[in-house]
Amino acid sequence: MAKFSKKSLTPAMASPKPAGAGALGHVRMALANPYISASGAALLFLLTLTALVMIIGDPKAGAPVIRLPLAQAVVAAAPPGWREALTADGSGPGVVEEVFELSETPIPDSEAMGEAVITMPGAAAARSHQPLPPAPIAGLHNPGPNGPLPVIAANGRTPAQAYARPFQSNGKPKVSLIVGGLGLNSRATREAIETLPGEITLSFVPYAEGLQGWIDLAREHGHEVLLETPMEPVDYPDNDPGPYTLLASSGPAETSRRLEWLLSRATGYFGLTNYLGSRFLNSDPAMAAFTTVLKTRGLAFIDDGQAAGRGLGIPRASAGRIIDDQLSSEAIDQQLLALEAQALQNGQALGSGFAYPLTIAQVAQWTQAVESRGYQLAPASALTRR
Repeated sequence: MAKFSKKSLTPAMASPKPAGAGALGHVRMALANPYISASGAALLFLLTLTALVMIIGDPKAGAPVIRLPLAQAVVAAAPPGWREALTADGSGPGVVEEVFELSETPIPDSEAMGEAVITMPGAAAARSHQPLPPAPIAGLHNPGPNGPLPVIAANGRTPAQAYARPFQSNGKPKVSLIVGGLGLNSRATREAIETLPGEITLSFVPYAEGLQGWIDLAREHGHEVLLETPMEPVDYPDNDPGPYTLLASSGPAETSRRLEWLLSRATGYFGLTNYLGSRFLNSDPAMAAFTTVLKTRGLAFIDDGQAAGRGLGIPRASAGRIIDDQLSSEAIDQQLLALEAQALQNGQALGSGFAYPLTIAQVAQWTQAVESRGYQLAPASALTRR
């Protein structure tokens, strides 16, 4: 028969403990508890982080800060023609119209509302869309068939000077680009205005609906503007640029009349650029009549390269490269790199492109890095010379 020993249930007599050993024992037992030790470590981390913030300061203190008075956050009344411009593609104004209508309602007691402070990490690398002065500028226009016609001011200031984007050279090779064909497609026009930096010059079709609204929006985003002038090509009338095409066979009076119709379609442009014109640009009498009007009205002329050999005695420039003759991202990128090479060789280079969605996307990507490669992005007006 197995025998089991019995353990005594009577506790043994505890040995005496030194004074204070009880409190220390409780502490040691608490530290031995994993839950309590983890909570203590977290508390210690928070206290350390708070101390560092108090010593070093706000970790976002070095980020760019925009202080926007709430009184100025209200969008001004929409410019004339904005409604027509937004519906040029037949899609209707939709939500955008409601936003404009809401923005035209003033916010009450705006002075008491203070200002909104927006901190944007990495904003130092973002380009600033500094708005250009709204058009028309006083003293630079007279009434015309459709609206104001550009004129030279009494003090000698010309529209070519007043409506050009300000520019200060930093000594690096200058690269400029004109994106044209704007105003007919609402989506492409808005994308070009809002996504391309202000240094990119925009060129608008004179027949576009809501033309003034588009030009106003472009200048609000810092873009200087050119007005496209339809000119007779060699295959006219099979290739017809429109009812107010400048014809090589027209006399000076007819050329001036058609130009006045075109010029009065809108205001705020610093010069003209050609649309087609292979026949007109090669006619000396036609170009003499055209130049006389531009000289009288103080306008610049920038062509797509077809009139590169003509000085004309007015502020002039010619594009040396069309970047989207081949509509692929690889081909456009190659043309942009070739434009950089031309600028490196000559000190400056001017290219042109059409408002294809692909062109706009590639140009927007290119502008983000071109200056980091040692170039200066410049508006087309900065490359003009007499």
